[in-house]
Amino acid sequence: VQLVESGGGSVEAGGPLKLSCVASGYSTSSPTYMAWFRQAPGKEREAVATVYLYGGKTYYAESVKGRFTISHENAQHISYLQMDSLKSEDTAVYYCAAGGRWCGSLWHRQSEYDYWGQGTQVTVSS
Repeated sequence: VQLVESGGGSVEAGGPLKLSCVASGYSTSSPTYMAWFRQAPGKEREAVATVYLYGGKTYYAESVKGRFTISHENAQHISYLQMDSLKSEDTAVYYCAAGGRWCGSLWHRQSEYDYWGQGTQVTVSS
């Protein structure tokens, strides 16, 4: 399974940015949930949001609640992360991830994801 992110770039604080992730290459079992993680310089990778593709259930990190929205197009296994009211502390490399069996409340654990994208840089200037 391959995950390809797009949509990263530079934006001023307070502005929006939308990331996309396309999953492809799966044969017998397709991902059931997709997520976004991020890693800022000098910090550990952290979970941002996840969405269950077959029910729409979503989870968000407290730091992005009310500002970020995760969505998906189930038929194409595409995940989106709409980021509004961006802050300088949102600057990071954003990674798309996907898993086979829905992990529910464990969504924030990197070990629950089977597939990862290469990442896309998001830079927010203040």
